[in-house]
This record gives sequence, structure tokens and C-alpha cells, in this order.
Amino acid sequence: MRTGAAAGHQGYYHEAVRYDSDDELLAVLLPFLIGGAEAGEPTFVALGERTGGLVRSALPPGLKVEFLPGGDVYARPTAAIRSYRRLLAEQVADGANQIRIVGELPPVAFGPTWDWWARYEAAINHAYDEFPLWSMCAYDSRITPAAVLADVARTHPRFATPDGRHVPSPAYAPPASYLLENHPVVPDPLQAAPPAVELTDPTAAQARAAVHAVDRGLLPVDDLEDLVVAVSETVTNAQRYGVPPVRVRLWPGDDRIVVTVNDGGVGPRDPFAGLLPAGDGDPGGLGLWITYQSCNHVTMRRDADGFTLRLTAGNPHHGG
Repeated sequence: MRTGAAAGHQGYYHEAVRYDSDDELLAVLLPFLIGGAEAGEPTFVALGERTGGLVRSALPPGLKVEFLPGGDVYARPTAAIRSYRRLLAEQVADGANQIRIVGELPPVAFGPTWDWWARYEAAINHAYDEFPLWSMCAYDSRITPAAVLADVARTHPRFATPDGRHVPSPAYAPPASYLLENHPVVPDPLQAAPPAVELTDPTAAQARAAVHAVDRGLLPVDDLEDLVVAVSETVTNAQRYGVPPVRVRLWPGDDRIVVTVNDGGVGPRDPFAGLLPAGDGDPGGLGLWITYQSCNHVTMRRDADGFTLRLTAGNPHHGG
């Protein structure tokens, strides 16, 4: 049974919560969580340690609210979408007609990797729309940069406020249009220097060998092999679906390896490429989906030089 603001709404009801104090956060979340649990709706919390503890201690004892490990849920955007879709499908299979979730991204996401988390927030408006989900994404405006809050307003259809209102966001952009825009990407400082390796029109095997050559034991074995797979998939896509020449550049650092793959084309047609499993009509979409699961950060850009993917393995949270 749909209740509250989501009554009568089909599909995904996606809200953001901007709060300036712990009291404001609790004023929004407690009625939401208590209302869901009392209505017998599966109700979940995926918050960080501090805010999760705050909410847990403020809830009435014995209330059926399940706490998820927020840091694990939000490791990578594609993984978060996969795990949430699995959770939602399980709840629906068990008979749920309404599911409630409160979540928050870890503050580290607001740094150099924000661009792909902004894409995540846009994409889930489509990715979860087949489920009877009402979710709130919490953003502490005391620590969230203004540029991030601007993207939050563009990727959430509405805001939940401490006085109980559910207000449409005037800045909201439909996910497909938002995802096809060029969004600011924080340059990796490694790219200020010339690349250690630069290849033109390499085979996938040559690109894989180049990754192994610059690693020299830098990355953990699993991270290295994931990057090798991602670079191989990306180069194969660029050769098969892009416009030559295909250029591959590699920068090894102390704690990461950065790789860019550029071709003269316009990139994938599917705005959700990378974040959702590829549709039948999107050539190369599977490769990008694999890449999003294999790297710690992926950026994409379309400009006068064509389409460029930047892949980071290791620590993507550089100083900028």
C-alpha cells in the first residue's frame, strides 16, 4: 500500500534531503522510517557510521528497520545499482508493494570522483523505476560542496523538508538528458606530465601489455588484472565502434594508474551506458559496463577531439 508522499505514484519516488543540522536530518528521516515500518513496508537505512548511529539511537526500540553497511553499498556506482536492484527484486518477490530506503554517499565521493556519482544519482531515476521504491538521499550541506549540491538538485525530482513537505526540484533534469551532457571532471594531477606510454591504434593485446609494463608491482594483483580487462574492453570498443585514430595514454603514479582511451567518434548512444547492463541496440555497451565494474573511477568526455574515457585503478581520490 502506497502511503504518504508516494501514494498513487507508480515506480520510483526519488527525493533528496539537504540538512544543516542533525535535528533537521532526524526531522525528515524519523517520520519516514517509522511510517514505513509501522505500515509493514520493508524499510532500510544505508547511512555512514555517524549518521547511521544517530538514526539508530533515535528510532523507537523494536521497530523493524534494517541497517545496511552504507560504505560497502556505495563502493562503485555500478555495484550500488546491482546490489540495490537485487535487494528490491527480492522484496517484490516476497510480496512488497512499497519499499523505503534512506541512503547517503560517503563524503569522499564529493571529491574527484563526484562526476560518476552524479551520473549514478541521475541514472537511478530510470534504473529503479520498475520497483515500488520510495528513497531519500541525505546530503549534509555543512560538508557538501556547492557544486555537488547543484548536481543533487538536478538529479533528484524532489526534496523532502524538515516540515514534512515534498517539494519538486525546479532544476531537475530527466536522466537521459543529464547523462548526455558534458559535466566537469577533476583533472588527475598525473596528467600534468607527459604520459609514460602513448600508443596509436594499438591492438587490445598491445594495450594490455602496456598496462603490465607500467605497473611494475604498483597495484595489487586483482586491481591490475581488473584494469587490464577494462583497458582491453575499451580499446576493443574504440577500434570497433569509434572513429580512428585510437589513442591510448598511460600515467603510473605512487598509488594509482591512469589510462585514457580516445577516438574521434561521439561515444555510446545509450545515456545509461556503463551504469546499467547494455541494451541490445547499444554496440559496445557491455564493454563499458564491464569497465565501470573493473575500475575505481571512470570519466567520459565528448569534445572537439572526439570521445575520451579515463580509467583509474588504485586510489582515485587524488588531491586534484
